[in-house]
Amino acid sequence: MSPSPGSDALSAQVHEVLEPVVADAGLFLEGVQISGAARRRVVRVTVDLPDGPGGVTSDSLAQVSQAVSAQLDEAEDLLAGSYLLEVTTPGVSRPLTEPRHFRRAEGRLVTVATTGDQVSGRVLGVTDGELTLATGSGTVSLPLSDVERGRIDVELNRAGDAQD
Repeated sequence: MSPSPGSDALSAQVHEVLEPVVADAGLFLEGVQISGAARRRVVRVTVDLPDGPGGVTSDSLAQVSQAVSAQLDEAEDLLAGSYLLEVTTPGVSRPLTEPRHFRRAEGRLVTVATTGDQVSGRVLGVTDGELTLATGSGTVSLPLSDVERGRIDVELNRAGDAQD
């Protein structure tokens, strides 16, 4: 679904209104995307944990959804007319572009693109501007300034997961 014309400015306004509400819920406001026409507008709010590994629980997502909905109702002149509100998490398909994203992926298998190279490994940590990966050939530290982007590699049986 593509953003509607003028939605960037509106998305920025909605982001500003929602950021404190999401932070009060202990989450990080990853982004706001508004798409569709006025009568079929979709407001997609993406939230995540502020830092470190783990995931947003369904209870936490439900609570922040209610808080976001209430805040948007209070700011009724911001989004005139009806809209569909979607509150979601980024999921594993999110590109890893910020140090926080890599900290959130700690313990996960990732592939990162650096200047002219690709490296795959398990994220051991992010400290002092460096990303540390456990690769098949040992531990590799990469300056985050050299990392162009990364992605989480989906694992069916991830190391450390409980086996039934």
